[in-house]
Amino acid sequence: MRTQEQAAPPFIRGNPLPASPRDESRARLGLRVDLRTTPPGTVSFEALPDHRLKVHAGAPVRGACRTQRFVYTRGDIDIFPAGQSDVWEEETANTSLVVRLAPALLRRAAEDMGLNPDHAGLEPRHHFRDSRIEHIAWALESEREEGHPGGLLYTESLGLALAFHLLGRYPAPLAGVRGLSGPQLKRVTEYIEEHLDRNLSLARLAGITGVSESHFRALFKRSTGLPVHEYVVQRRVERARTLLLRGDLPASQVALEAGFSHQSHMARCMRRVLGVTPSSLVRGARAR
Repeated sequence: MRTQEQAAPPFIRGNPLPASPRDESRARLGLRVDLRTTPPGTVSFEALPDHRLKVHAGAPVRGACRTQRFVYTRGDIDIFPAGQSDVWEEETANTSLVVRLAPALLRRAAEDMGLNPDHAGLEPRHHFRDSRIEHIAWALESEREEGHPGGLLYTESLGLALAFHLLGRYPAPLAGVRGLSGPQLKRVTEYIEEHLDRNLSLARLAGITGVSESHFRALFKRSTGLPVHEYVVQRRVERARTLLLRGDLPASQVALEAGFSHQSHMARCMRRVLGVTPSSLVRGARAR
């Protein structure tokens, strides 16, 4: 059985409830919140001009798509960009919160973030967790369920906060944009190397390249294949490795020289990146 997007707000087992004037006012903001319950069987999300978030709100549900089986639990999220459709199977009834964001809302958020509003899209993501999205989604659902006591201004602020977060974390890839230019990448990576032992800020790194923080995150990852924080951690681990193998500093001093807050922080990062602890690295070097 297929369930399709309706022009009305929440529905139970495919039966739409009448829209209220307040719901229609929220729709004009470019934001709409529906609580949907779909029956077992085939679930279909038709292509729409809006971006959609689906947050699982009910009991665990087993399902399957073309490539894998899965279990939805409360808080699991899917992102359906504007124009994307999807179909999957579910074994039992499923209750989800569906948040619809009009492209105009994302364009407004992009302008406020210093991004090109013409590229304000989202990447498709399925079956993931994000505590920020959950927090905003539950707040929007609470407002809807209680009759919007906070008024339009509060709902609008929640919608913009959600749009800011989505554009910062899950932006659509920019076709034809390679990333930072060669000189930009050289300046920022040299700065990182020279200041690994200091508290590096995203604002400072973005300022070196002359772009906004959110834009810098996307361009840096496209240029290096790594988020900027992960790149910094890997460079710090490599510096710590070099200093430890040199053998003229205690591990506590190495941690500070490499930019870690303390020795145990260095050990955790080294184990994650290299698969070894500082002590085992040193022992292995001495054994050779």
